[in-house]
Amino acid sequence: MSLPPEFSLIARHFLPLAGEGALALSDDAAVLDMPAGQLVLAADAMVANVHFLPEDPPETIGRKLLRVNLSDLAAMGAKPLGYLMTVALPKGTTPEWLDAFAAGLALDQAGYGLSVLGGDTVSTPGPLTLSLTILGTVPPGQALLRRGARAGDEIWVSGTIGDGALGLRAARGTLADDGFLAGRYRLPQPRVALGQALRGVARAAMDVSDGLVQDCGHLCRLAGCGATIEAGAVPLSPGARAALQADPALLPLILSGGDDYELLFAAAPADAGRVAEAGRAASTPVTRIGLFTDDGADVRVLDPNGSEMSLPKGGWSHF
Repeated sequence: MSLPPEFSLIARHFLPLAGEGALALSDDAAVLDMPAGQLVLAADAMVANVHFLPEDPPETIGRKLLRVNLSDLAAMGAKPLGYLMTVALPKGTTPEWLDAFAAGLALDQAGYGLSVLGGDTVSTPGPLTLSLTILGTVPPGQALLRRGARAGDEIWVSGTIGDGALGLRAARGTLADDGFLAGRYRLPQPRVALGQALRGVARAAMDVSDGLVQDCGHLCRLAGCGATIEAGAVPLSPGARAALQADPALLPLILSGGDDYELLFAAAPADAGRVAEAGRAASTPVTRIGLFTDDGADVRVLDPNGSEMSLPKGGWSHF
């Protein structure tokens, strides 16, 4: 007996991605033997023309979908376990597109040590819409949380900031780029190893998805404190630095554009050495960019000359 079209699609493209517990994607749910520790769950959706460009390579779309969710696990200090995925496909989506999409997922599954556990496939008259729910584990009581920063704590970030927002412009052809910035937009680098290394070191943490200033404000509100960010200390990639030198007006975009998926975290000044060691252990650069303060729940940004900057917006709005 031949398989219905949906099951044929699943068997061809997604069954090879399934791991232990997925029951060969033949049942309505997965069954997992849980490792010791606490379960961490997160979910993110991506919509064409909102979170990626429809003409982006399908393999990078699959990888970005997985990576933005892995970034949520990284921000909690969690180890990846598996994921559920829902794919809403416009009519006319070709098997070749799905082959490449699944190949991208397979590549990152191998790199980050997880597999698909199940999900759903549907058709849609609207844009390509993707949703992924990721599962991870963390030792009891060791999850990194957004709340916990204190006045006097140092503000740290991983990697470099601004590449994602600049990369979107580069991918659209409105910013000169050698391919690096567009690549950073299409393929963020979830800091999974760093998140785990920061357990017991960072007092509060989150990933930078909606913009550095806005996301720092989230940490401030939960802690009831303020923050001062030194724009001159924010780490930039060579590509971002070149773009900023060519057009200094890009600085607000770098600070508030989002799509960085770097870790933003608080640590006590006395733990600066431990933060640096965590960065070395995870092979990820970390940079101190400011301080949490006791002067309210606002985020002040000082330009390289020490003057307070006025930003047109703090970050990305989901509505």
